[in-house]
Amino acid sequence: MTGIRLTAPAPGWAIDADVVVVGSGVAGLTAALRCAAAGLDTVVVTKARLDDGSTRWAQGGIAAALGEGDTPEQHLDDTLVAGAGLCDEEAVRTLVTEGPDAVRRLIDTGAHFDTTDGGDIALTREGGHHRRRIAHAGGDATGAEISRALVAAVREAALHTIENALVLDLLTDAEGRTAGVSLHVMGEGQHDGVGAVRAPSVVLATGGMGQVFSATTNPSVSTGDGVALALRAGAEVSDLEFVQFHPTVLFLGADSEGQQPLVSEAVRGEGAHLVDADGVRFMTGQHELAELAPRDIVAKGITRRMHEKGAEHMYLDARHFGAAMWEQRFPTILAACRSHGIDPVTEPVPVAPAAHYASGGVRTDLRGRTTVPGLYACGEVACTGVHGANRLASNSLLEGLVFAERIAADIAETRPPRTEPAAVTDAGEPVALPAPEARTAIQRAMTRGAGVLRSADSLAAAAAELEALHREAAAEAEEAGGAGGSGAKAVVPGVDAWEVANLLLVSRVLVAAARDREETRGCHWREDRPDRDDVHGRRHLVVRIAPDRTPVVHRTETAAFPPVRPSD
Repeated sequence: MTGIRLTAPAPGWAIDADVVVVGSGVAGLTAALRCAAAGLDTVVVTKARLDDGSTRWAQGGIAAALGEGDTPEQHLDDTLVAGAGLCDEEAVRTLVTEGPDAVRRLIDTGAHFDTTDGGDIALTREGGHHRRRIAHAGGDATGAEISRALVAAVREAALHTIENALVLDLLTDAEGRTAGVSLHVMGEGQHDGVGAVRAPSVVLATGGMGQVFSATTNPSVSTGDGVALALRAGAEVSDLEFVQFHPTVLFLGADSEGQQPLVSEAVRGEGAHLVDADGVRFMTGQHELAELAPRDIVAKGITRRMHEKGAEHMYLDARHFGAAMWEQRFPTILAACRSHGIDPVTEPVPVAPAAHYASGGVRTDLRGRTTVPGLYACGEVACTGVHGANRLASNSLLEGLVFAERIAADIAETRPPRTEPAAVTDAGEPVALPAPEARTAIQRAMTRGAGVLRSADSLAAAAAELEALHREAAAEAEEAGGAGGSGAKAVVPGVDAWEVANLLLVSRVLVAAARDREETRGCHWREDRPDRDDVHGRRHLVVRIAPDRTPVVHRTETAAFPPVRPSD
């Protein structure tokens, strides 16, 4: 254990369970439903409402070998190519083999996918896929439909849910094994203030960390809380340097910050073209799939053309779709564009890359187990080895489904006994909380130094800025707590300060890994190291936090992950 925890009041209330699932996207709710079905007393904790996570924003769909002539082996091949030599092949094989039936079980749960006139599931293509294998719902509202179905199932099953609750830290017993989580319930929740859910199994399904950047497709709740909690608890994270920037995000201006509207890859899958201001299709000739190349290649292509032209964005041209296709196939995107004064039916859509998906996260095995006994992770917060250096389009929802089911099966099989958590105050010195206004400084440092284009200099600058914020928070906390009363005021514990502490920790670890990876691979693009180094680079970077709060980066000996337990 690290002895690191957030500065927070001791829990004032507690409930007991067999399993606590933190997060309410496709991964979290699937895990919770499967655990409850196995007879386990299951509690779901979520930061906002049950349907407020990243899943409902997913437009494109869910990838699985469901179409005639398609096979899991072909899906595996496309995934391995996109992952740029760092996918764990066994994890990918698990995903693509178990994926089709997992989608069918999702349909049995109540999710309705778009169908053809013959009644089959309608499938489309996205970047990196050589076949049509993306199932979608409501045209471009797949995530919203999946979320609706899972939330309805959770409510029908009468699962215990705690909404509007920010998870704080992992609780452990005297042996260092998981014993639950501490959390803070905000205004509209069932409890007031800081409390605890005591459970021997904790499933992190907290989603991504896109809010470490100024512009992202992620919702405001995606502040890296799960990765930060795991790091403080002593868990290992891996591949955090591989942040996928979605190539086609609606460009709202150079100074736009926060969540930006996504223009799904499925628009390109249906035949839209990327063009510059002169109407030139610049992706043609750069890759055999042109606009449907893997996302890292398209994002680099757009960024390169922007630099060549001195432009802030490129364009996505789908005027040839016509009004009827836009309205039927992409109603959500059409409405978003029109709300910002752009009509895709009559004009090209301005687009630019923005932070989208974390391919890395808390390191797990094929059963979702982390390096901390009793702590599991699935979905975007996890690093299963499926995505490697770059996630294949629409594999994320599938990964959430497949590995959530595997976690539930493992917990149901092992059924660990409940144990008493050690007192929170015994966990060591708490983290000094940064001031809430440091959030913008973190985001801008990350955007400048660790965005689509990276270099040794840009990453060093980002690391220096982040370290200064870290030291400043520690100095202010020490000054405020010092004898004699200096007049300095300590940052008051609360949601804003806790989120910023999480953002700062995750950013420091991400930059440490990115500085160590001195090559260009997948969605990690080093301007000063433009070539891929398969001799030294086909390794995973595993990071943990030392008790002195510094990131410790370890390079694996091969492209395979080491076991999460010494006995494995």
